Amino acid sequence: MPYQSKWQYLPTEAINSASTGIDKMPVLEIIDLVLAEDKKVVAAVHKERERIAHGVEIIATALKKGGRLILVGAGTSGRLGVLEAAEMPPTFSTKPELVQAIMAGGQEAMFKAREGVEDNFEEGGRSISRMRIGKRDVVVGVSASGITQFVRGALTVARKKGARIIYVTCWPGTELQNFVDLIIAPSVGAEVIAGSTRLKAGTATKMVLNMLTTVAMVRIGKTYGNLMVDVKTSSEKLKDRAQRIVSMITGADPEEAKALLLRAKWNVKIAIVMKKAGLTYVQAVKRLKQANDSIHQALGEAEPQPPKPSARLK
Repeated sequence: MPYQSKWQYLPTEAINSASTGIDKMPVLEIIDLVLAEDKKVVAAVHKERERIAHGVEIIATALKKGGRLILVGAGTSGRLGVLEAAEMPPTFSTKPELVQAIMAGGQEAMFKAREGVEDNFEEGGRSISRMRIGKRDVVVGVSASGITQFVRGALTVARKKGARIIYVTCWPGTELQNFVDLIIAPSVGAEVIAGSTRLKAGTATKMVLNMLTTVAMVRIGKTYGNLMVDVKTSSEKLKDRAQRIVSMITGADPEEAKALLLRAKWNVKIAIVMKKAGLTYVQAVKRLKQANDSIHQALGEAEPQPPKPSARLK
């Protein structure tokens, strides 16, 4: 029986006709080629914008109800998930358990490739089981090829536990449409180096994950306008940013803003509510708690309206 490859016909394994002679091209010509291919990424992601918006709705709703966001992947896809999870606490002062990442091969695989671990369906299931996934959680499976067994194992267990499932892949033809709640599949085309999904597929995945996490955080009140009002002031740079944010929002001069932050224990939201509502620290803390940590609600301002759900998406 002739050899049959299950990967051969995947778009992530396709040969890019524009780069077949890349090893004989001048360096500048190779760079121009890579840039030309990268331009296709934004267009591919843009075609998925409604699905990304639906994904944001799923995640934000879950987080508001006390759920968690868990990202699962292997290789480049797994590392991108780890990066998203790691950036949430310093950017939005979230608790580490709110957004977490599972990577095939564990922490060691973040720094040293362990390619074989992605084929282990059972270990994917065990990894997600250890997270004690429940119905309030959202699990985002990340797999450029769409057939990573570790990710599929994790999603299978997560589905049995009742979690909402989002699948981010660069294979629009994946057969998982009826297994998950939502598929986001930017079709970026063949890579400059065939099969190297850390290139266009990785860039597209990073864009999608950035939007899913960032916009969800905006929807649950982690920003005020485009300002990072939940920033964790753990360095001099971030304390300076906090001071500038308080000044911009309240009109206080830099010294008054610093004094407010000191009284507010370097909590930007509390400092803003103290100044704008004329409250003490204790009163501002109580007001924010009653307002679900939303500055808009705490100050009696109109809340941004959520988008209307698309009837075409699950």
